[in-house]
Amino acid sequence: MIFVAGKNGQVARALSEAAMARGLDVKTMGRPELDLQDKVSIAAAIESENPSVIINAAAYTAVDKAEEEEALAARINANGAEALAAIAHKRNIPFIHISTDYVFDGTKTAPYVETDPVGPTGAYGRSKLKGEHAVMEANPDAIILRTAWVYSPFGGNFLKTMLSLADRDTLSVVADQFGNPTYAPDIADGILDILEKLDDQLPSPEQAGVFHMVGTGDTTWHEFATAIFEEGARLGSALPIVHAITTAEYPTPATRPVNSKLNCDKLAEVFGVSLPEWRESTAACVKRLSETDELV
Repeated sequence: MIFVAGKNGQVARALSEAAMARGLDVKTMGRPELDLQDKVSIAAAIESENPSVIINAAAYTAVDKAEEEEALAARINANGAEALAAIAHKRNIPFIHISTDYVFDGTKTAPYVETDPVGPTGAYGRSKLKGEHAVMEANPDAIILRTAWVYSPFGGNFLKTMLSLADRDTLSVVADQFGNPTYAPDIADGILDILEKLDDQLPSPEQAGVFHMVGTGDTTWHEFATAIFEEGARLGSALPIVHAITTAEYPTPATRPVNSKLNCDKLAEVFGVSLPEWRESTAACVKRLSETDELV
């Protein structure tokens, strides 16, 4: 049985859906049953389900709010992740942990590889980097998957926010930040493909450690927004004019990496896993929202 820490998050919901579609036994769990700030809660939750795999898709993800709540973010993203990793290590079962592009400072011009120096610029990134270190120290067999710019039909995310603004005549979106839009259902399928490669065994030395997992191809937030609106227009939604602005024109409490592009060659070489091209998945997400009457 696959145990997923996290219940309402985008990746957790996508994992539940994808696992059930493959006929796999999956259990997602979040608060109050599973509280990543409480090691007793974590241990009891795992004991009650007796899983064969643990995936940590739970996290404190409020990037701007983390600037005021760094201790809380660290308790969830570092201490909670460490506790899950340690339990998986003790039970001798695979452990997969979701991390982020925010561990980098964004100053590199080329896509980041796993061995590039880290240097988070904000509280959220620092808490996630602490989590990576804590996970690997507690469980050398862990698999850490860094992803970025996640969107899905679930919860709140950039794609759904843009669609909710489609009835505006114009809007402005940052055009000088670069990254890889990544569809949560693609992440879920990628994770399940990794588990198939493990075949219920612990990862080999080359399969353990840090990997990048993002949608294929890179873009800017402005170009991503434009693609979202174009897909929505094909399905009957309005098509606003999207003005390009700079990061300086849209200040936020937390500094965003200018370059969030991640190189996923290692993931493809070790596991044979590559996620679909971002435009293809964007179209799939918008289409799905239109079919469920969630397309504004």
